[in-house]
Order: sequence, then structure tokens, then C-alpha cells
Amino acid sequence: MENPLLLLCVLLPALASGQQSVNSTRPLFPCGGQLTGDQGHVASESFPAPYPPNKKCSWTIRVSPGRVIILSFRHMDLESDPICRYDHVSVYNGDSPSAERLGRFCGTIRPGALISTGNTLLIQMESDEDSAGRGFLALYTAGLPPAQGNQFCGGKLVKPQGSFKTPNWPEKAYPTGITCTWHIVARPHEYIELQFEKFGVEGDTYCRYDYVAVFNGGRKEEGQRVGKFCGDTPPGAIVSEGNELLVQFVSDLSVTADGFLATYDVKQRKGVAVQPEPTIAPTTTTTRAPRVPRPPRPPRPQGRPLPPICQTKCGRKGTLPSNFCASDFVISGKVLSLSPQGQVTVSIIHTYKAGNLATREVGGETLAKMLVVCRRCPNLRKGTRYTLMGPVDPQGRGRILPTSFFLIYKPQQHQVLTKLTKRRC
Repeated sequence: MENPLLLLCVLLPALASGQQSVNSTRPLFPCGGQLTGDQGHVASESFPAPYPPNKKCSWTIRVSPGRVIILSFRHMDLESDPICRYDHVSVYNGDSPSAERLGRFCGTIRPGALISTGNTLLIQMESDEDSAGRGFLALYTAGLPPAQGNQFCGGKLVKPQGSFKTPNWPEKAYPTGITCTWHIVARPHEYIELQFEKFGVEGDTYCRYDYVAVFNGGRKEEGQRVGKFCGDTPPGAIVSEGNELLVQFVSDLSVTADGFLATYDVKQRKGVAVQPEPTIAPTTTTTRAPRVPRPPRPPRPQGRPLPPICQTKCGRKGTLPSNFCASDFVISGKVLSLSPQGQVTVSIIHTYKAGNLATREVGGETLAKMLVVCRRCPNLRKGTRYTLMGPVDPQGRGRILPTSFFLIYKPQQHQVLTKLTKRRC
């Protein structure tokens, strides 16, 4: 982390003309404001001094029409919390909190560059009554949208089979500062199978910088996210819940990599008859028997052997205290969605151990992604509340194994689990 005072010395010559200053040597950062111009900076109140408690500040950035905003954090020092419940900075892709939220941040790890889709960006910072740090400092610049920068990518894909790739593939690395979105659409009785044939995206434990995110449906809704991927290991095959998938690729302003090549295949769902196409009566007088449509071909069996863990007997092992210590995460929450592939979205009630479990705030709820490694083992149910614990994979998803210790959630468990958090394992 850079020295914040040294950063100010470097940035002083580039201060925006509307920024107040003290003795013309040190900028004075207020709580919120309107920032215009095609480049500038924004910082927490009183930076680099500690920010005050019990404040909510909002900054709106507006650049020239037809441009997008590239926001790069140079310093981050806020109260740490695994899910940023206390002091935090939120960035929105527009000029109000109702716009898409690009991220929520706290602690001392700087997020990667954030890129808007329009010419406005909203930053909000909230602090509670407890401990504080120096806050944040960020730079913003106006840039060309991807299409105008000759880096156009993404689009709507409606053919039964197809492929798509990152810009410059395979000749050279993908460019910096781009966002690409591919929307794959099948017919209502079909589903989509997505496969990454080649994959090379800047690696990070939490995929904060460059990443590929896949969503069920046609919108970027956190509750519908199948996964977020980076690094050089291709994700496994992804199968849609419905007849649409959305694939988003984002790169920041620094390190790049080879990129990816993906293919998709639209398939018929079992037990759904295909309506024959309407035929035009022949112009000859010959009478022909009506054509009987062939029954749909059953999907090919996958033929993938079960992993060894899935060949074990389904049933939890050990005790609550022993599993508490051995687990990366321990939470209680409600199952919001559960896909046939074992992808689970959980709305968290209490967090007792977070580890590297990735969470997101959506509509006032804290959501986490889980993966039931072996189908129906254990057999979680949508709408039911559970106490869950286990390991966390490199994508930040909790892994639920056949031997995982889980319980139907009851309020009296909270006292027991709270006591376990205070014990040394």
C-alpha cells in the first residue's frame, strides 16, 4: 500500500480546478460533491487524516457525453469486515443508488479498476460509530466505450451452436479496460451447455481484476450468477437452468492474459415434444400422407464417472464443534435457488466463520454461492433454512460434500455457534 501523503504530493499538480485547498499545498476533501471534467480524483472526507464516524457521503462523477468513466483506487484503508457490513465504499454504474452496483469495498486491499457503461458514476461511503482508517483515494478518467475504441465484443447469440472469444484471440493478449457481454438465447423448450475450450485470464484469489462471470437468464442479477472465473484453469461445463445464459468478461487497466475461447450447444429438454414446422400444401394434385415428426433424440449420456467423494455414503460425520474448527466457513441462511447442477444461492442469516467465502449485497440481503458437489447429497431444499459449513473453493464458493455437517436452522443454534466462535480450535 502506498504512503497516502506521498500519493498526495504526486497528485497535487493534477488536482481538479474546483477542489478546495488549504494554503495551496494540501487539498481539502469534503463529504461528497459533484465532480466534472474528463479526469480528476475523489477521496474520503479529510483524507489522508482518518475519516469521521457516523457519516454517509456521496460523490457523483460526470464526464463528457459519449464517454465512459474508468475509476482506479490508489489507496484503501477502511474498517475490515468479510462482508463489509460496517464502514464501506459502494460504486454505482449511474447517478443514483438504484443503478447497477459495480462493487462494495472495505479493508485495505484495493479493488481493480471499475468501468462505467455511461458518462456518470456514483460513489457512496458510509461509516459507523466505531474504528476508522484513513479512507480512500481514487483517480478517474474519461475513456471511449469499447465499440468506439475498436475493441467491440459481445452480442446476442441465437444459433443452435456457436463460439465466441475475447478480442485479439489467439494472436495476442486481450486489451485492458474492456467489458464484453454475450447473451445466448435458445427456444423455451431448450437449454444451453457452455464449455470453455481455452482459458487464460489474470489470476486472483477473488477474481477482483479480470474475470468472466456467467449468469442464468438475460440479466446480470447476483442471485442468478452461476460463477465468477479467472486464472488459467478452464471452468467445467456450465448448463443453463432456463433457455438463456449471459456471459460477461471484464478486464481492468493493468495485467492482461491470453483470453478465452468458448463454445456453446443448444439441446432439447427431455420429455418435451418439438412442434413440427408448418408445411405449405403442394401445388400438385397428388395426395400425400401427412408426415409424422420423428421423436426427439435423447441427449447423449455424459459418461463421466462419479468422483470418489460421491461414491461414499451420504451422511454427516463428526460433531458440531469438530466440524466448526475444520470448516473454512460456518453460516446460517435460507436457500434461495438450487440448480440441477448443484449451484446454490443462500441468503445469509448469521456468519460465524467467513474465511474466503465470497458474498455480495443485493437488495438488502447478503448472498453467498454454494456448490453441492454430489447431486442430492445432501438433499437441500429451496426455501429451507440451514446451518452450513465446509471448505471454500478458489472461486469463493462454499462446497457442500456428502459428509458435510449441516443442520436445519433453529434460532437456539445461534447461541451455541456464537460460543464456538470465541473458543480456540
